[in-house]
Amino acid sequence: MAQNLVEKIVQRFAVGLPNGQIVKTGDFVTVRPRHVMTHDNTAAVMLKFKGLGATEVNNPAQPVFTLDHNVQDTSENNLKKYSNIEAFGQKMGVDFHPAGRGIGHQIMIEEGYAWPGTLVVASDSHSNVYGGIGALGTPVVRTDAAALWATGETWWQIPPVTKVVLRGKLRKGVSGKDVIVSLCGLYNQDEVLNHALVFEGSGVSNLNIASRLTIANMTTEWGALTGIFPCDEKTVAWYREREGTHPALKSSAIDELEKSPLQADEDAQYAQVIELDLDSVVPCICGPHTVKVMEKVSDVETQKRKINKAYLLSCTNARVEDLAEAADVLKGKSVADEVGFYLAPASTEVQRESESRGDWATLLAAGAKVLPAGCGPCIGMGEGLLEDGEVGISATNRNFKGRMGSKDSEAYLASPAVVAASAIAGHICAPDNLQGSGPDRQLSIPPQPNPEATETPILEGFPTSIEGELLFCDADNLNTDGIYPGKYTYREDMSPEEMAAVAMENYDPKFQQLAQEGDLLVSGFNFGTGSSREQAATAIQFRGIPLVIAGSFSATYKRNAFNNGIVLVDCPKIVEWLRKQGLDSAPTIRTSLRAKLDFKTGTIHLAEHFFPFSALGPTAQELIIAGGLENLVQSRLA
Repeated sequence: MAQNLVEKIVQRFAVGLPNGQIVKTGDFVTVRPRHVMTHDNTAAVMLKFKGLGATEVNNPAQPVFTLDHNVQDTSENNLKKYSNIEAFGQKMGVDFHPAGRGIGHQIMIEEGYAWPGTLVVASDSHSNVYGGIGALGTPVVRTDAAALWATGETWWQIPPVTKVVLRGKLRKGVSGKDVIVSLCGLYNQDEVLNHALVFEGSGVSNLNIASRLTIANMTTEWGALTGIFPCDEKTVAWYREREGTHPALKSSAIDELEKSPLQADEDAQYAQVIELDLDSVVPCICGPHTVKVMEKVSDVETQKRKINKAYLLSCTNARVEDLAEAADVLKGKSVADEVGFYLAPASTEVQRESESRGDWATLLAAGAKVLPAGCGPCIGMGEGLLEDGEVGISATNRNFKGRMGSKDSEAYLASPAVVAASAIAGHICAPDNLQGSGPDRQLSIPPQPNPEATETPILEGFPTSIEGELLFCDADNLNTDGIYPGKYTYREDMSPEEMAAVAMENYDPKFQQLAQEGDLLVSGFNFGTGSSREQAATAIQFRGIPLVIAGSFSATYKRNAFNNGIVLVDCPKIVEWLRKQGLDSAPTIRTSLRAKLDFKTGTIHLAEHFFPFSALGPTAQELIIAGGLENLVQSRLA
């Protein structure tokens, strides 16, 4: 069976597979990642680790601790937290990188923790960035991180895979940031939501590693679970330049990489194919408050859209090449008097190289205010935040309302060159007025093979089937606040019965009187989007609803559900069918339709209709039988 690059990497890092099983999209698998990175949230993971009853790390070489988020906070409490993390790392024999060394993701790449053809996870949403050097990087939640420390393993469901074919070459003055901002704006209707993205095509070889890292990083904002580039000659050359700078960057390891890079099979399957002509990309911005609204800078310049602050920092665009790009624009010029220009390198290593090139001095001479290597204003921490009424332009990855400071401010995202030019002018502009009608692109859906009729073995303790009446909540993007109101999120005194009583309160006040124990809840696409609150999953379970069926789920919601022993079933076909039945338009509908889920065959039986769903294999079944990941880990430790 042919496999794409994502499936091939998962195959390498999956454990406990039956002999001969070839993993594919939709499979739940147990994985043993090469590394798991935690940053300031290491302290929270330590508490979960202790709660599991674990006393030692399963494989001390697997975790990596990096302090990067709140590095400007020198309060006694924060310094004590940092000290506790360092002491725990020393006790467990885990690699520790202190505050000031740099952003964790950059360290993971610089020091060879993230390596082409490997699976590397982090308790941070921007672990996608590892895909820039050919590693499969994906986020995990804190419970997963604690489980990894304790057992070395966690679970993952292989998502649908979209192939992004890049052709041509970027024009001078256009960068990888313009590519990903364009893609976020062009395909802004959740086309790649919770997908894995594989970048291929002749244009890939024309992108340097810095551009690939930027594009992979912001696949998170595009909505994907992960984004990955192939390991090619340019990747190997990048490692050759760094050979010997860190223990993992050995000549023998790079030789092996060059000899046998992992590649997709030619006849691999993809959920969809997106094609983009790099020659047609022009400098662009996105925002404010969203990455889904994109504008060409050439259309904005004449408006002289004023800015108050400019930012060159973050795990997205604070590498050597990014600083050089901005320095080229700023050379011999000064930032406008009314603009605050904030600079932070992705790491101390980046700063040293930038200094040796002379770019760092150029940025300082132009008026840049230096912040410590870390996340800083990108996550609304430390000096230089946006204040009421201010507008910022930033080479970061997120511009959500209030993320970079005041909720009464606006943030636009752009490339380092556009940030630098705007800082000089005091309004949004590009160093060169590159014209163009906009990126040339297309999306197609290749023929999909019919799923093979196979039976899934059922473990003892897992039901072979579940049946009940369908309770239809016909809504896409039903968020966690609708499922479990935010005002209860930090109420630690809520009993299961009280949590059950407020389930779906914000979505539909009539839900409680309509829902009955044993109902099978059906909803639309991207169910559970929004925050990571676990109660949005557990409250529905406490209400007596044994499972949720949806067109698709938020990846975080799905992790929280299975980590709490709750069954979720992806079945877009039954949602589409229900929407054609002329049911009432109320938010919650008792359908009077009784369905049976057969877990052995992976089908939902509804009268004479049969709807297929991805099988719940042994990995998913074990989580449900144990009552969640924490219980499963505790039983394994015992």
